[in-house]
Amino acid sequence: MVAVVSSVLLPNPPRQGLAALTVFRRELMACFTCRPDALFELTDAVLATGPVVWLPHLSLDPLHRRGHGSVYAALAKGQINTGTLRDLLARQLDQRPAVFAIDVSCWARSDAECSPGRGFYYHPTRHSAGKPIIAGWAFSWLAGLELTTNSWTAPLDVLRLPPGTNVNDAAATQILQLLPRLPDAGGRLPLFVFDGGYDPVRLVLALKDAPTQLLVRIRSDRCFYADPPPAEVGVLGRPRRHGRKFACADPATWPPSTAALTTTDAQYGTVTVHAWSGLHAKTQQHDGHGSRGPRPIVAGTVVRLTVTALPGRSRKPATLWLWWHDPTGCPSDLDPLWRSYVRRFDLEHTFRFCRQTLNWTLPRPRTPEQADRWTWLVLAAYTQLRLARHLVTDLRLPWEKPLSINRLTPGRVRRAFRSVHAG
Repeated sequence: MVAVVSSVLLPNPPRQGLAALTVFRRELMACFTCRPDALFELTDAVLATGPVVWLPHLSLDPLHRRGHGSVYAALAKGQINTGTLRDLLARQLDQRPAVFAIDVSCWARSDAECSPGRGFYYHPTRHSAGKPIIAGWAFSWLAGLELTTNSWTAPLDVLRLPPGTNVNDAAATQILQLLPRLPDAGGRLPLFVFDGGYDPVRLVLALKDAPTQLLVRIRSDRCFYADPPPAEVGVLGRPRRHGRKFACADPATWPPSTAALTTTDAQYGTVTVHAWSGLHAKTQQHDGHGSRGPRPIVAGTVVRLTVTALPGRSRKPATLWLWWHDPTGCPSDLDPLWRSYVRRFDLEHTFRFCRQTLNWTLPRPRTPEQADRWTWLVLAAYTQLRLARHLVTDLRLPWEKPLSINRLTPGRVRRAFRSVHAG
């Protein structure tokens, strides 16, 4: 039988990295205003123990020096200053440019009929009565992205969505709360990337004049319209509000693109990007809906993205349609735009890692407030892994391929956390 070697620190770990992790842990402790020791040790146990079959098993780890009853007591009676914790997480950002992703992930609680705040949400794999619907809590995650080939993100905020909450308004609230916390980006507006399910026009209207860029995936059958031609002199009637139609599914309606890009990528093969600026959609989701007033017109840029290959997939890639909005106009460089969108899928890796390794959806709390506290602990644990990824060596299993220090995954860094804690 092959023995697993203990994780070790680098022979000469960077002092700056050690200091940053030490400062983060000290300030994290200050964010816990009630039952701080129990919450802090519970976070360490999550990192050191890994997947468990039930939450009280975390109390068996030596880093958790309290009894098993304190695990659920910390979630039930502990208090976290989420505003201070949001500030702390935002200070850990180190990537440039500032690119962020927002998406919703559900915590299934189908059998918890007495737990308040549950709603019905779509789930791709779990079904109820033959339909892909679950009962549970929905959480909107906001995370920073790294425009490199890895699976790391920087979770910055999480917001539980009560039933009936509009996801576009919730995302706008998270963005407005994050903007004052962001460091100076040298005049570049932060870019927020969304997958399908979000309404780009509703997002722009909710953000109003906030200094942000938005990149949203849209359906391939959407229609947009250019600005109408100038009104003819002497023609009666209401002036036109929409001009030439642009149908994503009909190439005959496409005018010459405003900008284009063709490049080669190691993962995606030949990448072709076309952009058409100055287009707007007829939206139904706005504050004046039902008042018989004019629909708001929000101009943006429609982006068509095609690739010839997908990483690890043999099927033919589909064409992606995106809608981009920037107060400054059409993008001059399309290369960072498409790279930002494909990196959005790193947030899915974060969801899976938090579920399978950090036990995010393992507990069965009675109230949604307890679920909120546990979710914030998971975010704090993941951030510690990200700060420690340049401090440890690669500890791989016999069947795993070696990775360089700069490409360690969250799972391999977690194996070394006990050594980081001891050091």
